[in-house]
Amino acid sequence: MNRPPPPREVFQKLLANIERVIHGQTDALRKVLAAFASDGHVLLEDFPGTGKTTLAKALARSIDAKFKRVQFTPDLLPSDILGVSIYNQREQVFQFHEGPVFTNILLADEINRASPRTQSALLEAMGEGQVSVEGERLRLPDLFFVIATQNPVEFRGTYPLPEAQMDRFALQFTLGYVTPEQEVAILSAQADNHPLERISSCVSAADIANLKAAVRQVKISEELKRYIVDLTGATRHVAGVQLGASPRASLALMKAAQALAVFDGLAFVTPDQIQEMASPVIAHRLSLEPQAKFSGLSAAGIVADIVKKIPVPA
Repeated sequence: MNRPPPPREVFQKLLANIERVIHGQTDALRKVLAAFASDGHVLLEDFPGTGKTTLAKALARSIDAKFKRVQFTPDLLPSDILGVSIYNQREQVFQFHEGPVFTNILLADEINRASPRTQSALLEAMGEGQVSVEGERLRLPDLFFVIATQNPVEFRGTYPLPEAQMDRFALQFTLGYVTPEQEVAILSAQADNHPLERISSCVSAADIANLKAAVRQVKISEELKRYIVDLTGATRHVAGVQLGASPRASLALMKAAQALAVFDGLAFVTPDQIQEMASPVIAHRLSLEPQAKFSGLSAAGIVADIVKKIPVPA
């Protein structure tokens, strides 16, 4: 009987496989995989054409998982995401037809183009791994991961994500543009066909389950737990911040740091992993006062200042 690969090896296999398609984004992939391994979800705010859809597809192909994409539009209804019951005249019963949310990896593209009502259809799915349809609760697959995108350059016809929805995303960050050399490599890689067509699964669903279990077993000291709480708590007392980070942010930061520890081959969390994940986990949860925005204050800048000021446990 073959032994399952060590958790760090699973991460390295996933990273190497995805990097056959996504060039020059090692730091971003590390964040995505940290959220994935710690049962979180990711919000990518980025320009069109930076590889968001390709990243989601490459991750799904790397683990032989189901992948579905929903293009969010103003006329999208909650039933378009969750599913709908249709009356079967032959059998004279209503039959439920599952929506795209019943998958392993869901790409919610341009999520801020849909109405708040439709956006909220994902809240229960992301927070509890289930959906409520016509008074009945339906479980989603054990492996359920959302990569949502929103476009920062097209503001017409968009609806800002409510604070409750933003809080459901473990991490929010950008992919950004690659270097000219890496962009040339992208052109060369797609000269004949798309690199996605050349990759296949490199880890099994059981390997992913072992990876997630290993992340939960990573030790974190009481001092570092207090350090995480101090970081998130400090956001609630900064001038110009209307709404600071919630306890859910503290939990997400701890889990993401545990995932990075596994990736780094450690059995315990260090301050470095917490600091690396502080901004992607905390910044998007902050709501700034309008005057603070006009004065040039940013959520990422606030988190960076807090990280500098809060003493690191010895």
